[in-house]
Amino acid sequence: MAQSAGSDKWHSGDAYERYMGRWSRQLAPRFLHWLQEPPGRRWLDVGCGTGALSAAILDSCAPRSVIGVDPSEGFLVTAKDRLGTAVALHRAAASELPLPDAAVDVAVSGLVLNFVPDAPAALREMARVTVDGGRVAVYVWDYAEKMDLIRLYWNAAAQLDPASQGQDQGERFPLCRPDALAAAFSSAGLREVAGSAIDLPMHFTDFDDYWRPFLGGQGPAPAHAMSLDEASRERLRSLIRERMPMQPDGTIHLAARAWAARGVVAR
Repeated sequence: MAQSAGSDKWHSGDAYERYMGRWSRQLAPRFLHWLQEPPGRRWLDVGCGTGALSAAILDSCAPRSVIGVDPSEGFLVTAKDRLGTAVALHRAAASELPLPDAAVDVAVSGLVLNFVPDAPAALREMARVTVDGGRVAVYVWDYAEKMDLIRLYWNAAAQLDPASQGQDQGERFPLCRPDALAAAFSSAGLREVAGSAIDLPMHFTDFDDYWRPFLGGQGPAPAHAMSLDEASRERLRSLIRERMPMQPDGTIHLAARAWAARGVVAR
């Protein structure tokens, strides 16, 4: 998932885990339940990151094999620690998968496609390594509307500094909308394209449980937070806290949505 210099760099598996890993692990089984692949399949996890989706495949899909690919060495180290030898891990970009044609039955990608510079090209590469009649499937956060964790951050950041709007994932990543995601699948030559919303509750024990992961600097919003001077970051923190819908006991209940899409490889 490491991309251009700046806010889209992903290199620390531990920091990512504190920020998004816990939610990735909850989202992956919901995606696989929607996908409904039979047992005995050969799986490829593109942009496997710290291994949330690969682990869910092992847990619930009775795979014949699982391969994970990611460009971040730091993420792969964390994935290796968690998955051991159950998943064959490779360092590579989504646009250059280190597999021959028709090497897997299912190619999936979780929370990654937004960060790939040429999404249709990545989908074509996923289709290339998938057997005829196999499926390619992905899911991405709905940054534009239903991802409260990040929407609260960018809405407050934009109020304090309108220039920050250009870094908002909801504006930068058109694939966070279902129509654009489906169009990318069709553009890649995939057939029988279908999509679904996957909803996920996000509960935090208190405001610090929400805020601390932003200080890890992993991903666009945390990188923006850590680029601010201490006084500006504290103003942003205070404004977010002021707007946060806290329960009487101090807990926070937010909502998140991901958009999933799947398509069939037809040569």
